[in-house]
Parts: sequence; C-alpha cells; structure tokens
Amino acid sequence: MPPQKVKNTPSKEQSSDKIIVGTDEAGRGPVLGPLVMAALAFKESDIKKLEWLGVKDSKMLSAEVRENLFERIREIVHDFRIEVIEPDAIDLSLEDASTNLNWLEADTTARLVGEMDADKIIIDCPSPNIKAYRTYLLKKLPNAVVKKAEIIAEHKADVNYIVVAAASVIAKVLRDRAIENTKREIGIDFGSGYMSDPKTKDFLEKYHDKYPELFRKKWQSYKKVEEQKKQKTLGEY
Repeated sequence: MPPQKVKNTPSKEQSSDKIIVGTDEAGRGPVLGPLVMAALAFKESDIKKLEWLGVKDSKMLSAEVRENLFERIREIVHDFRIEVIEPDAIDLSLEDASTNLNWLEADTTARLVGEMDADKIIIDCPSPNIKAYRTYLLKKLPNAVVKKAEIIAEHKADVNYIVVAAASVIAKVLRDRAIENTKREIGIDFGSGYMSDPKTKDFLEKYHDKYPELFRKKWQSYKKVEEQKKQKTLGEY
C-alpha cells in the first residue's frame, strides 16, 4: 500500500510573515501499525499562540490533552503536509542493505518540506549521526528550498522547538486514531502496537499470521514469533 498523503495549501492573500516549519514523526518503533510523519508551517507571528496553548512534545502530554491541542493547532497552522507510511512500505524500505528507517524518514521529510515555502525548517533528527543525516537530507531537497531556508536538524528538537512539538502532537494523534480505527475494524484490542505493551505482545503471538498486513515483518520481534511457529510445527512431526 503506497503512503497516504494529505496536503493543505495557504491562499496567496495570507500574510508574508516568515514561515517556520517543524517536522516530526510518531510510530517509529512499534511492531504494529503505521509511521506517521508531519510537517507543519507557522507564521512566525503565530508561534506565541502555540506557547499560550501549552504545546509540548507529545510524549509529555496525555492523550486527552493531545486531542484538544490537535484542534487548536489546526486553527493556527499556516500550511501542512502529512504522510502515513504503512507497515508494508516500511518493510520495503528495509529490503535493500543501503536503506534503513533513518533514510526512509529523511526521504519522506524531504518530500513534505520540499513542497512548502519555508524560511526556516526545523527537523527532529532520528539519527545519532546528525551530520550524515543532514547531508543526506540536503541532497534530497529541491535546490530552491536549500537556497532559501535555514535548515536545522537536531536530536530532541520536539523538546527544544515548539513548532516541532506541534508537529509531534499532530503525528501522534493521527497515529493513535489510526490504531483505534484498526482495533474497531478487527474487533480486538491489541494495545499500543509497542512490544512493551502486554496486549500487543499477546496479539502478535496469537494473530501474526491472521493479520500479517498490520505488522512490520522486518522487526526482530515479528521474526522471532515466526521462527517459534516454524519450530513448533517441525516439532509436531
């Protein structure tokens, strides 16, 4: 299944304030469900409004607060791009030895912000090698974006920059909604999708072969369950 994209384009009549873009993701590590990436653009003069709302890194907020902020952020945002990357697309990105999850995120980030007219772009960097990640990203961005925008890539950017925190809230809410929709569709509460969640672990062990499309098959936790199933089958002879 190809990544799902959502776009919003501001009207030309809107203010010519400097445009600050923040990017972040939700769902990088779980064995189950999509990775959601968000790029949000704000007029510089509107960033104070995010502070007044109490926007923070999504991990520091309850689900109820995130949902409330989601609607308020939508009222302030100048432009945005969202991409929902399903498990099969994540697995495909890991097929080649030259690719990894970091490069998938960089490629996606470049597509999202490459369509936006930004003066500054702040990226929550997933790689410990920030220099290499930034170099790779710059190669993927359109020349016009690189020439115009100041580009910042940092660890913990969702803590240090409120526009990135806003992107983290939007990404997290959209992923949580996708997870809840899937639970309703199949009629099973499989938890958060992370292996630290007992519900997810139990669901993986019992239903990995019934709902394979929900899982990231390149994850070690999925491979382990598959291997255990093969060993059990062989032991039955």
